[in-house]
Amino acid sequence: MRRVITAEKLLTPDKTFSRPVVVIEDGAISSITSRADGAVAAGEVRDYPGTTLVPAYLDVHFHGSGGADVMDGSRESLTTIGRFLARYGVGSYLATTISAPVDTTLRSLRGLAKLIGSEIEGARPLGIHIEGPFISHAKRGAHAERDLQLPTLSLFNRMWEAAEGHIRLMTIAPELPGADEVMARGKELGVRISLGHSNAGTEDTLRGIRAGATSATHTFNAMRRFDHREPGMLGVVLDRPELFAEIISDGLHVHPTVVRMFWKEKGSERAILVTDAMSATGMPDGNYRLGELEVRVKDGKCIIGEDTLAGSTLTMDRAVRNFAEFTGADIGTAATLATRNPARMIGLDSQVGALEVGRAADLIVLSPKGEVIETILRGQPVAAA
Repeated sequence: MRRVITAEKLLTPDKTFSRPVVVIEDGAISSITSRADGAVAAGEVRDYPGTTLVPAYLDVHFHGSGGADVMDGSRESLTTIGRFLARYGVGSYLATTISAPVDTTLRSLRGLAKLIGSEIEGARPLGIHIEGPFISHAKRGAHAERDLQLPTLSLFNRMWEAAEGHIRLMTIAPELPGADEVMARGKELGVRISLGHSNAGTEDTLRGIRAGATSATHTFNAMRRFDHREPGMLGVVLDRPELFAEIISDGLHVHPTVVRMFWKEKGSERAILVTDAMSATGMPDGNYRLGELEVRVKDGKCIIGEDTLAGSTLTMDRAVRNFAEFTGADIGTAATLATRNPARMIGLDSQVGALEVGRAADLIVLSPKGEVIETILRGQPVAAA
């Protein structure tokens, strides 16, 4: 079946189409033209006046939503997650684990590995993000202290085998003994290394970069505070132009003023929006799980203990709109932080993160304010939230 999508604008990595005409056949984009070029092709035409077409969002730091947790490693949970995410403009994500007993982690990785690449409704996992157990006790955040491990090749190799090679990203604290060796091994295997949940000083952070780190996990959160004499990880992340850097743009994890500072330093080529969303996302206030942890959610804020943030209930469409509001960036620019940039960081920019002929027809229709009017995944429309 041929489907034809028209709108006011369409954004590609190197061009903005005015009055675009997107032809979709067999779930893929077969042509992108402008109505100025001639008549609209025959087919089922869906016109979206005054809107902008952008690639479906990619969330590289995501734990769960709709009451489901990726650590379940089940088709049922990923289907619930996929349906939920699609309504908010997300077409793909990295299933992000949290520190847990080793056997639990390996069981989750095995379950996820069997599902990656299979037919799942809605948004699909492109791989796995290992967040923990190789993180700092001092900056563990919501991770259970009993489940943290020193980095060893033995444990990393067990996780790699359980995941059947689907680990795309790993968060690690570079100051830990054994971290250099594990980072180097991960880089060998094509795993992107992200520095985070770390109390690292400047020299440890720079050593992590030399060992292969290319990104930073939820910048500002679970990092040593900046000091003008010892800038530490935060100072290095903001200073080094080659490093990608995640940020949670919900107004809770990072103040809008600091989001603006981050934007000035990292810019449109290296900034990445993530949600760090957990199973409570889209659900009423109450008690939920993050891996094996009990998290209480009140007014959308996820807390363990007295006041430790434990993930978020942020959706990516809201993250994009917040970022545009906080920084003054236009919606199209903000959207690249949830499309092109994360795809480049994890090395999958030839598959996702851009609208191009021959690619899967995964796109979203945005209002001028950035609201998701419709999500189209593999050529099929999905009702927005």
